[in-house]
Amino acid sequence: MTTFLGRRLMSVVPILLGVSIVVFLIVKLIPGDPVASLLGPTATAEDRARLTEQYGLNKPLPTQFFSWLGNVVQGDLGRSIARQTDVASMVFDALGNTLILSAVAFGLALVGGMAIGALAAFRRGKPSGTIASGIAVFGLSTPQYSIALILVVYLGVQAGWFPTSGMYAAGSAQTLGDLAHHVVLPAVTAALVPMGLLARMFRSALLDAFGQDWVEALHARGLSPRTITGHVLHNAAPSVLTVAGLQFGYLLSGVVFVETVFSWPGIGLLVYQAISQRDLAVIQAGVLVSALAFVLVNLAVDLLHGYVDPRVRQA
Repeated sequence: MTTFLGRRLMSVVPILLGVSIVVFLIVKLIPGDPVASLLGPTATAEDRARLTEQYGLNKPLPTQFFSWLGNVVQGDLGRSIARQTDVASMVFDALGNTLILSAVAFGLALVGGMAIGALAAFRRGKPSGTIASGIAVFGLSTPQYSIALILVVYLGVQAGWFPTSGMYAAGSAQTLGDLAHHVVLPAVTAALVPMGLLARMFRSALLDAFGQDWVEALHARGLSPRTITGHVLHNAAPSVLTVAGLQFGYLLSGVVFVETVFSWPGIGLLVYQAISQRDLAVIQAGVLVSALAFVLVNLAVDLLHGYVDPRVRQA
């Protein structure tokens, strides 16, 4: 297990380096002038030159990259051009909010996906199994923005059951109950696609396991259906575990639209606002932190997969 851990940790280093290069270049390709967006159209040439030099935007791209990367390694993510505040505090505060939303959505997706997938597999060919499969396909195929708008209009505005924006009510004491009330709609919206995918994957894994020869052998030995089902679930778990980990990483970096619609102050909304303001430091830090979180989640999934399935450690 130690050798397996070492190999996985070593593979993370070049991945993070490659991610940092891609993030830096993509941000540089975004159209617009950050200096003009900060100073406005009436700024003088002297003011533009001073601000360009202050932020190092007049240096060659390789110099800018290595300077930025060196600061990132030391924990300095720069300073926001638009807000004139430290980027690290902004990004990590927003990341904490995204983690809350992603964790709740992932819990809903995991529980709902496995329940729907198991029902579709165990009740295959029956009405309940067909309905479960239909729900999984619905979750996968329905656009998130459509679901978001439906939930906002009918459950938020008309019924008034849930708030439609923010994490807490304005002027409230920011209690856990208030947070739980606000997270329902965005979490349900974000969970639909991962839930549908997990349900389909779990159904396929269960049906594949049930079709193996060793299941027939267990039946021939007289084991109870409950015991056989337990063995089948154990064999189907590793493949579902990998997909579940990827979906959690997807939620961390893919809830931009959900956060924007529901005004959830997460890293997706922060980056979305920074793009409109051409705030390079915030964009770079936000995308890099999201990518880092995705890589770390996948590392954790690999390690857990290796622990559950010893065959993976030999690969």
